[in-house]
Amino acid sequence: MTALRGDGTPLRRGPRPLGLHLNLVMATLLSSSAGLPLLRSGLLPWKPPLGPRAEDLRRQIALAERRPGNGPNGAEDLRRAVDRETRRRIDAFLTGVERYRHHPYRRDLADPPVLWTEGATRLLDYGHGAGRPVLFVPSLVNRHYILDLSPGKSLMRWMAGQGFRPLLVDWGTPGPLERRYSLTDYIAGRLERALDAVVEESGRPVPVVGYCMGGLLTTALALRRPKSVAGLVLLATPWDFHAEDAATARRAAAFFQPYGPLLERWGELPTDALQALFAQLDPLLALKKFTQFARMAPDSRAAEAFVALEDWLNDGVPLVAAVARDALAGWYGRNDTAAGNWLVGGLPVDPARIRVPTLALIPEKDRIVPPASAMALPKVIPNAQMIVPPLGHIGMVVSAGAQTGVWKPLAEWLAATG
Repeated sequence: MTALRGDGTPLRRGPRPLGLHLNLVMATLLSSSAGLPLLRSGLLPWKPPLGPRAEDLRRQIALAERRPGNGPNGAEDLRRAVDRETRRRIDAFLTGVERYRHHPYRRDLADPPVLWTEGATRLLDYGHGAGRPVLFVPSLVNRHYILDLSPGKSLMRWMAGQGFRPLLVDWGTPGPLERRYSLTDYIAGRLERALDAVVEESGRPVPVVGYCMGGLLTTALALRRPKSVAGLVLLATPWDFHAEDAATARRAAAFFQPYGPLLERWGELPTDALQALFAQLDPLLALKKFTQFARMAPDSRAAEAFVALEDWLNDGVPLVAAVARDALAGWYGRNDTAAGNWLVGGLPVDPARIRVPTLALIPEKDRIVPPASAMALPKVIPNAQMIVPPLGHIGMVVSAGAQTGVWKPLAEWLAATG
């Protein structure tokens, strides 16, 4: 049964998976008091790079316990102070989560006309038939509307205002047909047919823009259909998954392993399992975000922007079984892309053979796709251009700096490529 708010609308399920975030926050904060004796004695294990900071913290604790005015029970006073601060932080986090789950904001942007559809997939025409067509391809694991988040934060609507005809792939939620798909089926099948629909409609080759995982799909597409692709744009697209932190990439692949026996029955990796995987990148991100949200005025623009983005993050879609295996075990585990072992339709995806004009926009503050991973791709594409805006992975398309750092350079490059 779906929980309802007072006005009868569904209560938000996020942050997903809620149980995991609650447990991570509680376990981390409640361990603070328990860790004090170990920290004081020097028995608390630290990673070597943190050793000097840990020693400095020990000195500060010793000084605080002996500070004049603290009385003979300085250690107990400190423990109580830590306990009060722990309770305050837990309360702030839970307040933020509760306010988010009850916030009145609901995204109400109407979808544009649909140019083409197949199975669960739609091609949304933000230019309403006018302007130079540009095909935008998002990830398979997130909803398409991160590129059309809200009236003031919509790359699609802004591009239409610049005279382009943005056509956005909405992959939809996998159904019985898609659960049998592999990456080859998505790229050499559905995505190529979507491209064909745009080329047939416009009568000429069109540029394609891939965001995150969508950039991997469009890289393969540009290789397979060079006569239909007028240009390739890569937004925060990973390539060398072991470039900055091979251990973390391999942990992501290992995380997938327990689900292996269930994938055949499910036919997909559930959304909450994927969200749990992303949570590993920064286990305390939820604590930071929702504590900050608790300090915002509920009716402020900042609060509404937070809820809009968080709703999108929690509105994920499952990843079909074969794609999950290829992406997690292949890309993250074996680094098939950079190693030259990623095959689509039996042929290797070799970016060195790409001959269409290429632009890579790589946000330097990206914590989801490390910049070194993304830079590895344009470095092997002949004559590829690269722009590195001072933004994050999601901020590059929806933040206050997105229009200056990404949207305008993108539009200018597309206009220059003819």
